[in-house]
Amino acid sequence: MREASLSEAEPAVWADGIEMIYGTGASAVRALRGLSLCVPRGQFVIVRGKSGSGKTTLLHVVAGLRRPTAGSVSVGGTELQTLSEGESARFRRRHVGLVYQFFNLVPTLDVEHNVALPLLMDGRSIAQVRPRVASLLERLELGGFGARDTTRLSGGQMQRVAIARAIAAEPVLVLADEPTGNLDSETGRAVLRLFRELCDERGMTLVMMTHDAEAASYADRVIQLRDGVIHEDSGAESLLAAG
Repeated sequence: MREASLSEAEPAVWADGIEMIYGTGASAVRALRGLSLCVPRGQFVIVRGKSGSGKTTLLHVVAGLRRPTAGSVSVGGTELQTLSEGESARFRRRHVGLVYQFFNLVPTLDVEHNVALPLLMDGRSIAQVRPRVASLLERLELGGFGARDTTRLSGGQMQRVAIARAIAAEPVLVLADEPTGNLDSETGRAVLRLFRELCDERGMTLVMMTHDAEAASYADRVIQLRDGVIHEDSGAESLLAAG
């Protein structure tokens, strides 16, 4: 299996003319309608929109979980459509972190092994990755939690474990789907502050899908989706100026 390469000169995300159509004929639904998007590295982007606006479909396409009906998507300079199913899974494991609303932790694994999972699936041993995992847990205020059962954690703690897992492989891109949607307001704000700090400290690129209006105050850029197209983009003018 060939190894997909990344270019640091390329943006974290480049989507060009993305169409996504579900179904055929009269019942066909156009979830994305010729959407184009550039996300530079190190940017914290919020994507907002009502249910049915195309947020989750966009996340799945950028993550390489779905192939668009038309258009192309590149992550770090790698065109996702050129990858086989196996290559896409490996690329995602190494270069794309995913954070979900309901955490998606493995209940049979302790905290340490949940965080280490992408690295273990890539063939590394727990002994090799333990220092990195311990460092991440300390940074996310979970020092000493490595051996703990994830079912004994609070919602905020579980989400921080999920974030640690998403960034364990130092991905070029982190995608978050309603990561505060299952948390109370105070805990949700703590997660947003953490995202902001990780972008500032580590140059992390984050694209977050959310209904949360408060999240916009933490981001560099806010994109509003409506009916599968970008209705507003607070970062469009600065991108044009930079180009």
